[in-house]
Amino acid sequence: MNIVQITPGAGGMYCGLCARDNALVAALRKLGHQVLMVPLYLPFTLDEEDQSRGTPIFFSGINVYLEQKSALFRAAPGWFHDLLASPGLLKWAGSQAAKTRPEDLGELTLSMLRGEEGNQTRELDHLLDFLKTQTPPDVICLSTVLLVGLARQLKAGLGAPVTCGLQGEDAFLEALPEPHRSQCWQTIAERAADVDVFLAPSRYFGDLMGKRMSLPAGRVQVLPNGINLEGYEPNGNQPAAGESRPPVLGYFARMCKEKGLDTLVAAYIEVRRRNRVKNLKLRVGGSCGPSDEPFVKALTGDLQKAGLAGEVEFHRNVSRAKKQELLASFSVFSVPAGYGEAFGLYVIEALAAGAPVVQPRTGAFPELVESTGGGVLCAADDSKALADALEGLLLEPARLAALGAAGRRAVLEKFSAEAMARATLEVFGNLRSSNAVVAGPRS
Repeated sequence: MNIVQITPGAGGMYCGLCARDNALVAALRKLGHQVLMVPLYLPFTLDEEDQSRGTPIFFSGINVYLEQKSALFRAAPGWFHDLLASPGLLKWAGSQAAKTRPEDLGELTLSMLRGEEGNQTRELDHLLDFLKTQTPPDVICLSTVLLVGLARQLKAGLGAPVTCGLQGEDAFLEALPEPHRSQCWQTIAERAADVDVFLAPSRYFGDLMGKRMSLPAGRVQVLPNGINLEGYEPNGNQPAAGESRPPVLGYFARMCKEKGLDTLVAAYIEVRRRNRVKNLKLRVGGSCGPSDEPFVKALTGDLQKAGLAGEVEFHRNVSRAKKQELLASFSVFSVPAGYGEAFGLYVIEALAAGAPVVQPRTGAFPELVESTGGGVLCAADDSKALADALEGLLLEPARLAALGAAGRRAVLEKFSAEAMARATLEVFGNLRSSNAVVAGPRS
C-alpha cells in the first residue's frame, strides 16, 4: 500500500504527535508498505531516526506567517518564497517556536483551516504539485484536525481517501481568542465533510470531538497510539525486599503547568512532610523550552523552601537512551495533567519500562489504566489526593511491582508501534474496499 503521511513539525520542541507519527511510519515501512512522510511548517525534533528525512518541508513556517500578514508577500516571486523555506532559516524559526502562544494564532489558524480559501493557498498548490510527482497514494493521512483544510484539494487532486487524526487539538482551539475560537470550530465542522474517517486515540477523545464537530456515528474510529518498544527494558526500578535503595517518584513530559508538574511537586512535598515513605526522590524529565523555564524556576523555589531541592533532579530535553534510563529508574510515575488528555503517550512509555502509574481520573487516563492494569487513579487537580495515592502505593511494594509488571505486559501486547500500524492498515483496507472517495472539490 502507498501511503502519504502529513505531519506538522514543532521546531526545537519535542512533540508527542511527531513522535507518534514517526513511529507509525517506521512500523508501516517494516511491514512492507511504502510511506512518504511529509513535514509541514518546521523541522521535527525527535529522539529516533527521522522518517521524513530527504523530503522537503512544505508550508514553511516563515512563509505561512508572512502570507497571513501581507498581501504583498503573497504576490512575491517564487524564488523569494523558496529562500525563506531554506533549512537554515527554518531551523532558526524552530528555535523560536516555543515562544508562540495560541492567543496570538487565531487568525492564522482560521486561515489554515480554510485551505484553498485561506491566505496560504500558494503553499497548498506547491504541496499538491509535489505529491503528484510521487507514487499515487492509496490513502492520505493528515496528522491532526488542524490540517483539515488540506483535505478537499488533496483528495480532489490525488484521487485518494483522506484520514485525519484527532490528537488533543481541543486545548489549543479553546485557548484561541474570540471570535476566532468559534470561527475555527465552525470551519472544522464544515471541513470535516472532506475527510473519510477520523482516527482518535481514545474513546473519550473520539466522543468529545465527534460532538464538537457534529459528526454522525461511524465517522470516528478509535485507534490507540503506540510506541517503538526497542530499548524499553525493566531495569530494576522496584527495590527488592530488604534493599535500602530509596524509591523514586518520576515524571516525564513537557515541564509545564498544563501537564500538572506543579501538582506533582506539591504532592511530593506533602509525601516527604508526612515521612512515611523514607527518602523518596523526585526525578523530572522531558521537554523544557525557553517559555517553560520561569515555571520550572518557580517550582525549584518551592522545593528549596521545603528543604528538598537537593532531593530532586531535572533532566531537560534528553536523548532517547537517557529517557529510557530515567523511566527504568522510577518506582512510580505520574503526569497529573488536569485537562482532558486525548491519550498520554508518556503513560505508555512509563509502563513499557515497568513503572506503575498514578494518574488523575480525567480524559483518556481511566481508559489507559483499565486497559493496561498498570496503575491507579485519583482526583484531578488535587495534590493531596495525589499524595495519598502515591504514598499508598509506595507503602505496598508487592502491589507496586505487580502493577508495573501488568502494565508492561499490556503495552508489549497492545501498544507497540507495530500494533498501531496493523490497526491503521485495517482502517486503510476498509477505506479502499468501500470506495469512499469524493471526486472533486465541493462548490
